[in-house]
Amino acid sequence: MKAPEPDADEALFDPSGEPGGVRAALEAVLMVVDEPVTEMQLAAALMVPVAEVRELLVELQQEYDGYTGQGPEGHTTDPAVSQPRGFELRSVAGGWRIFSRSTFAPVVAKFVLEGQSARLSQAALETLAVIAYRQPVSRARVSGIRGVNVDSVVRTLALRGLIAEAATDPETGALLYGTTPYFLERLGIGSVADLPQLSPHLPGLENLGDFDDTTY
Repeated sequence: MKAPEPDADEALFDPSGEPGGVRAALEAVLMVVDEPVTEMQLAAALMVPVAEVRELLVELQQEYDGYTGQGPEGHTTDPAVSQPRGFELRSVAGGWRIFSRSTFAPVVAKFVLEGQSARLSQAALETLAVIAYRQPVSRARVSGIRGVNVDSVVRTLALRGLIAEAATDPETGALLYGTTPYFLERLGIGSVADLPQLSPHLPGLENLGDFDDTTY
């Protein structure tokens, strides 16, 4: 998410002079972003050093989690003060964003979806898993691994913003696909390196590399 260039009037605004100061201004920005925003972008918007933004982000994260710095493990005995909020501040996909707390996912999903299923099909989930773990990878190779044509499924995943064209195979010219920052955001992880290891759960996955010996 690229920070917009401020106009002349915006450049004169000093958040430190407002109630709550820079901290409150930081919250105001986090409340409206629709994708993770970096510390540098926040610092530019608030006109403060990146180090100050990083410190404030950690403070907000701890506050939302119920940490007060008082009593055992940083919590007070006053429930009104120490209880976690219904939302949390996460560092995901290289940036920061406020999310509803995962504990309340069922009630949030019920409210947002109103009985309509927004889940991916089994075929889409399997295709997305192959791309996530083998990226960058061509559609032909994904088809070879799954044993079925995945063209329509790949289009669906791309339309949902979960995958995107990442490169071109220098030998075959085939488009190679990889996951997007939105994919990381939806999973709540910082990078694909944080994906769980599948081999303990899927016997035989250790032979998945054999597919790399086949030209598609």
